[in-house]
Amino acid sequence: MADTDYQTLTLTLDGGDVTIRLRPDLAPNHVQRIAELANEGFYDGVPFHRVIPGFMAQGGDGGRGDGTGGSSKPNLKQEFNKEPHMRGVCSMARTMDPNSANSQFFICFDDARFLDGQYTVWGEVTDGMELIDALPKGEPPANPGKIVKARAE
Repeated sequence: MADTDYQTLTLTLDGGDVTIRLRPDLAPNHVQRIAELANEGFYDGVPFHRVIPGFMAQGGDGGRGDGTGGSSKPNLKQEFNKEPHMRGVCSMARTMDPNSANSQFFICFDDARFLDGQYTVWGEVTDGMELIDALPKGEPPANPGKIVKARAE
């Protein structure tokens, strides 16, 4: 399998699996990073540290749980695309610097089109969105939901 041939990312949560269709056609470098980190075990045990009802669930900070962490890999150059930020869309979190995405990502609960063209969309939930909907809410949640295991195939 070539580096960009990953088709899916599976996030195992306490309640079951969330299946995400990866979109290397939109953001090949971001898909590669997410898949690489997942298969290295980086996301295993990592909480969703920012879960805002009607907006999105964010995680991937390397287990710090406060939104300040990232991987030891270099930040990615943005791969902004025309894919709309709608329910189930997976996109990369970043700082004010558009080229600062590293490991953190978010999954949209609802229409968030105001983010279009400013954040890199790299996938979409195809199964298990109800598990994302059920994550404990907060910034951070008092008892956050965690990714038990993440794997890309």
